[in-house]
Amino acid sequence: MGAIIAVDIGGTHLRAAAYAPENLGSIAQDRRETLASRPGIFDRLVQSIEAVWPKGGAVDGIGVAAPGPLDPYAGTILDTPNIKQWHNFPLVPKLSAHFGVPVFLDNDANLAGLAEWKYGAGQGHHHVLYLTVSTGIGGGVIVNDRLLQGYHGLAAEVGHMTILPNGPICGCGQAGHLEALASGPAIARYVEAELAAGAKSSLKAAPGLSAREVAEAAAAGDALAKSAFDRAGLYLGMAVANLLHVFDPSVVIFGGGVSKSGRLLFDPFDASLKRHTFNARYLEGLVITRAALGDDAGLLGALGLAQISLQFVD
Repeated sequence: MGAIIAVDIGGTHLRAAAYAPENLGSIAQDRRETLASRPGIFDRLVQSIEAVWPKGGAVDGIGVAAPGPLDPYAGTILDTPNIKQWHNFPLVPKLSAHFGVPVFLDNDANLAGLAEWKYGAGQGHHHVLYLTVSTGIGGGVIVNDRLLQGYHGLAAEVGHMTILPNGPICGCGQAGHLEALASGPAIARYVEAELAAGAKSSLKAAPGLSAREVAEAAAAGDALAKSAFDRAGLYLGMAVANLLHVFDPSVVIFGGGVSKSGRLLFDPFDASLKRHTFNARYLEGLVITRAALGDDAGLLGALGLAQISLQFVD
């Protein structure tokens, strides 16, 4: 068996790593800037993969984690906001033609969920719900040990569930999505709006206010900052209750920077989840935990995708 190359494409950085068969320790890694506003992103991606390609060794395939929306079946990036050059971009056909090996693609949040199930906090579970709560909100769902992709390959866009009709506008342009209510920027925007309306706080209205600053103020006792996390936890609990009703997982895994705010977010989340779950049976034995793989979740998800997919390649 040959090596597998895993790739994690972000709006800021491109990462590539080579893995030996059945080994989670990479044998080579490369990290470089995406430079998303400049031409030549695909060339930089090729160079990153070439930098970790085993010299004289065989490569069985390449797994790629990329921001969506995308079509994992055709291997096409449909419309990635942070890489505007890649509109309907045939990433998999181009990589496969260049390197001469099978290439597999999926959404980065889906693959982080796959990684947590296969290598991280979801090991031993067969029904997994993963959410990353950060600049945006994404998700991944494992059902009966299979990654849920859906008919178009667009499943598990949990951040774009409508939670509050006529609520704040999401980055996608729709109103009241979870991402517009409980992501890091949503928490900061709520505080900014309340300050503009005259609310008292130790925080000052300023460009670039972050959820981390709001969390620090809340931990120091600021009432407005705490209310921002109470609000985010309320809506996050409503959303996860909806997802429990649809998927009935045995574990819910949270990743992303906002989830590191701890009890500030998860005390109101827990209360909301219990209040909005229509039958207590959904909560029996349910594990709610933090992601275990950190920044490597995208790479390890791409590795897992390639390992699984190669089983079905003749």
